[in-house]
Formats: sequence, C-alpha cells, structure tokens
Amino acid sequence: MWFKRDKTPKAPAPEKKVKIPEGLWVKCDNCKEIVYKKEIDRNLKVCPKCDYHFRISAKERLDLVVDEGSFVEHDADVAPVDFLDFKDTAKYKDKLKTYQAKTGQKDAVISCTAAIGGLPANLVVMDFGFMGGSMGSVVGEKISRAAERSAESGVPLIIFSSSGGARMQEGVLSLMQMAKTSAALARLGKKGVPFISVLTDPTFGGVSASFSSLGDLIIAEPRSLIGFAGPRVIEQTIKAQLPEGFQRAEFQMEHGQVDMIVDRKHMKDTLAKILEFFGRG
Repeated sequence: MWFKRDKTPKAPAPEKKVKIPEGLWVKCDNCKEIVYKKEIDRNLKVCPKCDYHFRISAKERLDLVVDEGSFVEHDADVAPVDFLDFKDTAKYKDKLKTYQAKTGQKDAVISCTAAIGGLPANLVVMDFGFMGGSMGSVVGEKISRAAERSAESGVPLIIFSSSGGARMQEGVLSLMQMAKTSAALARLGKKGVPFISVLTDPTFGGVSASFSSLGDLIIAEPRSLIGFAGPRVIEQTIKAQLPEGFQRAEFQMEHGQVDMIVDRKHMKDTLAKILEFFGRG
C-alpha cells in the first residue's frame, strides 16, 4: 500500500515566551552591562563590573556608615512651606506631598547624631530622591542647626551632599540658604570644630557653590559628578568641547577641588579614622 506525503507546510509551533519578572536586572549607567540586581545590592549598590556607584537614598547611606543603634534624628518635624504659592507643571505643595509619601521624609535631608566606629559625629545626609536633593529653606535650616549643634558640643560635622542645586519653587528664599549655611559653617570653623564634606553623585548648583565646598576635608565617591552647571550647559556657553572626564571626582581631585576619593565600601572605616585623627587634638 502506497502512502501519499502531505506536502502542506506545517505551521511552526508557537514559541513559548518566558516571562522575566521586572526589577531583576539593572543596566549600569557607566559600562552599560546588564547586572543582576541582587548582586548590585550585595555590593552596596556598586556595579561589580566597573565599580560604578549607583545613587542611594539618605536612609541607605546612614545604614552603611553609622553604628547600629546609635542613630538619633534631629529636627525631623521641620517641614517646607509653599511661601510663593508656586506652580509650574504642578503645584509645589502637591509635589511636596508626592515626594513626602515616596520617601517617608519631610524634605531632602536627614540630620542626626550618631557614632561611626564608636566615635560621635553630627551628620547631615541629602537625598537626591526628594526633588533632586534640591536645597530649599528646610535643607538650609537643618544644615545650619547641625553646624550650630557641632559648634556647641565640639562634635565633628559630616555632610553628605547629593543635589541638583537650589530649589526654584522657593525662589530667593532658596538662594538665601547658600549664605545662611556658609555663615553657620564659618562660625563652626572659628570654634575649631572639624567639618568633613562628602560629595556624592551628583553635587551641583547652589550646594556645590556653598557648604559642600567648605569642608576642612573634602571627600568624594568615585566618578561622582561635581560642579556648578552641567557639562552640556558649559559646552553650549563656551562653544567648546570639554576635557575627558570633566567634572568627575577624579578630574576634580587632579585640580585640587577634592582631597580624597573613597569607595563606598571603605567610607565608614575612612570616616572613623578621620574622626579618630581629629579627636587626638
């Protein structure tokens, strides 16, 4: 018996799509490699491929540098006010509510007293996740109070900066914080109390033009962008191409703006050694 072969082409078997849950992988902003998120988390939010330091929240940073159980927050109830009834794409007061719900903070900075390696310090940590870490009246007030606290107690002050600059929604009141914080740090300096400024990615605008550049010692995380205006704005203004790595922490250190570059995993030990050194006086 003869069998006829069916020459009708068979439809290809449907491909089985494998669903990969979102958030498992992260693309590094520097080397562009796709990295397993848990691996980055285990590495203190640092890319294991190229050592790129991802931005972290103020709370995450405090967990990395302060001794467990030593954290005492100050001025937690100081909250921003919409003095100007400002509105751009949305009302300023509505933006504040959104970021307060997102971060669990009243504004873009956390102020506290804590121990680092058993040594006391007053810390102020900025959070880029709250309106780009912009400096409004609350940020300026908390930094000024922290400086006054250190001046009275003799305990060193450490400020971690991460900011795009002044907060435009508060107009001139935001710009006034540059003078206010600088004056508070000048009084601290007259008392002979150390101020350590730590610059993280990014530190720009009115923050870089005031308190963050006034440290007795200025430390930066690797590859952090540090400057006043962004590279693109500068290039458009001067009509020239900027040097390779311009405004990165390494470039700033070569040109005397930064004293030390410290990897995130070494930050706590480095700060502890610095506090011990200052304490010997």
